[in-house]
Amino acid sequence: MIEQLNEFFSWSWFLPETFSTYEWEKPFLLNLLWAVPLLLIIRKFIKFLKNPVLELSLPKRVARNNPWTYLRLIPTGFFLLALGMIILALARPQRSNERVEQFTEGIDIMLVMDISESMDLQDFTPNRLEAAKNTAIEFINGRIGDRIGMVVFAGEAYSLAPLTNDYKLLTDLISEISFDMMEAKGTAIGSAIASGTNRMKEAESASKVMILLSDGESNAGNVDPLFAAQLAAALEIKIYTIAVGKDGMVPYGTDFFGRPQMVESYLDETTLREIANVSGAEFFRASDGNALQNIFDQIDTMEKTEIIENRYKETTDYYRIYLFWGIFFFLIWMMLKSSFLNNYLLD
Repeated sequence: MIEQLNEFFSWSWFLPETFSTYEWEKPFLLNLLWAVPLLLIIRKFIKFLKNPVLELSLPKRVARNNPWTYLRLIPTGFFLLALGMIILALARPQRSNERVEQFTEGIDIMLVMDISESMDLQDFTPNRLEAAKNTAIEFINGRIGDRIGMVVFAGEAYSLAPLTNDYKLLTDLISEISFDMMEAKGTAIGSAIASGTNRMKEAESASKVMILLSDGESNAGNVDPLFAAQLAAALEIKIYTIAVGKDGMVPYGTDFFGRPQMVESYLDETTLREIANVSGAEFFRASDGNALQNIFDQIDTMEKTEIIENRYKETTDYYRIYLFWGIFFFLIWMMLKSSFLNNYLLD
């Protein structure tokens, strides 16, 4: 009880910084505060027009120099304070604390990346593999609530990471990908799709996506790429395929004199297009680093995670404080209005 009284009688309720934290349920009522000084002016004007019943002559020095004459303003001051506090209470000062709860219905994404020797070609900076790794890391860091896994392949496929929300682990693993991770040469696209499908087959998410990134023709492995794509489609896995690189002569290393060497590059778009078509996804062609980034941005837009947001607004009213002060000032005015202060030398 004592603590509550101390709280009510705190002067902090009247500080400007306190009022700046309020939200007002009925802010238009604050305009009535202008009526308080207006009421005082009207009252003075009415008294000026009213003829006094009894005239009293006093020396001028008494009327001008005696400070005690101002005591008559004290009751009126308390009345105006009471009126102002009641207006503040009617305007309903409040403070709100909004709490937001987010639930994400994430999707499962399996990144399937080619690390065969042809990914060392330098039509990307510094080469195709490093450009793909950097773009994949940016893609992962931009996702929220999704489970992401990783499969790498050359002449055989290797599951680098299962579906996980540990994005830090994923980005660290991707950063360490190198050409010497696999001894088998070639490009086993069918085996890579099968490995990714095996990782995702028991996933219960509403959407399952595979992003296959390769620069070559499937020439290794014991699984046909289209058969693997059909199997993935049966499990409702969409496979976005990205053909990385340019056709024709592309730079690869330097010769004895430090001049760039050119080698011929060939991309098998047909197989990658069919894989995407069978699974109900899309095929993309990336001829440079910017195009690769744009492709990942497009996939990011098409495969959005659903975020369910619940907002809770907790509101605390403070009108009781000012209503209390209004009643308090009103009672003081009631006590003083009939006292000698209210009749002390009326002009």
